[in-house]
Amino acid sequence: MKYGWLLFDVDGTLFDYAMAESYALRTTWQQAGLAFSEEYLAIYRRINARIWLEFEKGLISAASLRADRFELLFDAIGVEVDARDFSAAYLKHLGEAADLIEGAEETIRCLRGKAGLMLVTNGLRDVQRSRLAKSTIGVYFADVVISEEVGSAKPDGGIFDAAFERMGLPRKEDVLIIGDSLSADIRGGNDYGIDTCWFNPARRPLDSEARVDYEITRLQDLLTILE
Repeated sequence: MKYGWLLFDVDGTLFDYAMAESYALRTTWQQAGLAFSEEYLAIYRRINARIWLEFEKGLISAASLRADRFELLFDAIGVEVDARDFSAAYLKHLGEAADLIEGAEETIRCLRGKAGLMLVTNGLRDVQRSRLAKSTIGVYFADVVISEEVGSAKPDGGIFDAAFERMGLPRKEDVLIIGDSLSADIRGGNDYGIDTCWFNPARRPLDSEARVDYEITRLQDLLTILE
C-alpha cells in the first residue's frame, strides 16, 4: 500500500453529519416545546458553518462555539431560549447519532490491517467520543485526536503534531489525510507537508488554493488509489 498511515476526518467524511445535525436540532427543539420550521435548520447551518470557520482560524474557542451559534440563531429568528441549556441538550442528542456515510464501514474494514488508521477531528470532545463508542467502526482506529483535547484545530499544525506523536513519528511521505473540508483537512495537510485526498461526493468545484493530490466522490474509491 502507498501509505503506512491514513488520517481520517470524522464529520462529513465517515459520519453523516448532516443527518446527525438535523436529528439533534429537531429533537432538542421539540423538547424545548417550540414549533420547528425547516427554515430554522437552514439558518442554523449557515450560522454554524461561519462559526466553525472562525474556530478553524483560532478566532474563537471551542467553549465559545458551543453556545454562540445558538445565541445567533435565536437572535435571527426572534426566539428567547437559554442558548447554553439548549446547546447542552443539542450536543447530547448529537452524540447519539452515529450514522455513517455510505461506504464508510466497507472501506474501513477493507483497510484494516493494511495501514495504520487514525482519526483527526475538530469536533467537540463529548460528541465525538460518544459517537465513536456507538459506531461500528471506532474499534478499527489506533486513536482519535480531538482538537478540543489537544488545544489545536485543523488546519493548524499542532493537531498534526499530536497525531504524528501517537503514530510513532512516521515519515510525512508515508501519511495521507482524507477529508471533506478544503479549509481544514486539505489546507492542513498541505501546510504540514503530507498528501491529501479530498472526499467530494457533491462534486463541488475546487474554489480555493488548496492542493488536492487525490479526489474521490465515493469512499470506496479510496481503495483503488491506495493499491
